[in-house]
Amino acid sequence: MSEMNDTKQLDKRVVARYLRRGTLDEKEYERLLKALPDLEAQAVPVESEFEDNAADEG
Repeated sequence: MSEMNDTKQLDKRVVARYLRRGTLDEKEYERLLKALPDLEAQAVPVESEFEDNAADEG
């Protein structure tokens, strides 16, 4: 796979499948990852709370 323009192909589960099948070369994938822009400065913190609903299930 010479071009990975579709972001669905970047999902790590799909990449793992491509690597196992030999459809994607590991070195090619590493080059692709290194070429990605660093968007850390654009990240937004996310807060979440989880409720324990175990009592509702019983």
